[in-house]
Amino acid sequence: MLEGSSSYPATFSFDPPERIANWRPLVNWLLAIPHMAILYVLQAVSQVVGVISWFAIVFTGKLPDGLANVQAMYLRYMLRTYTYIGFLREEYPPFTFATATSDPGDDPRVRVDVQPQLTDRNRLTAFFRIVLVIPQAIVLVVLTFAAGVVTFIAVFAVLFTGRWPTGMRDFVINVDRWSLRVQAYFLLLTDVYPPFTLG
Repeated sequence: MLEGSSSYPATFSFDPPERIANWRPLVNWLLAIPHMAILYVLQAVSQVVGVISWFAIVFTGKLPDGLANVQAMYLRYMLRTYTYIGFLREEYPPFTFATATSDPGDDPRVRVDVQPQLTDRNRLTAFFRIVLVIPQAIVLVVLTFAAGVVTFIAVFAVLFTGRWPTGMRDFVINVDRWSLRVQAYFLLLTDVYPPFTLG
């Protein structure tokens, strides 16, 4: 199990398979279309919940538990889908929508846990969240591009060897971890600023 070293309140662990069928890079993206359609809808729901959360925190200093649960479900579904599209796994992600901040454990490879900050929220940083997240977003765009290049190279590695090179796989997973932390911050699940670190 590849676990991050961060104590950030949003964590992502991935249990990589030893081998991947050589043909997976050619078809996983196609097989993932139903999940991508659902993820598109969940992303729209997440954005609406994010706006509601912003008003709730700015005016009351609290994040309702139900809103945090929906966001955790979206983040979990996103990472399950991305690891499949990126042919990091063979098992098809489950079509599950458990609205809980703790991972229910219904996916054999992916675990996403969130510890939302529900009370005593910083209204000022919540108000300016879209501005505060800009430095993280800039770095994440660069890292996502790099992860895309690494994934493209990995296509050939998996086609010929049936294995992701360990360092390349770990880099992509760590970029996904960074993305999770930034999204958890942007979606107002926590006031803890994400660290500028992979892992």
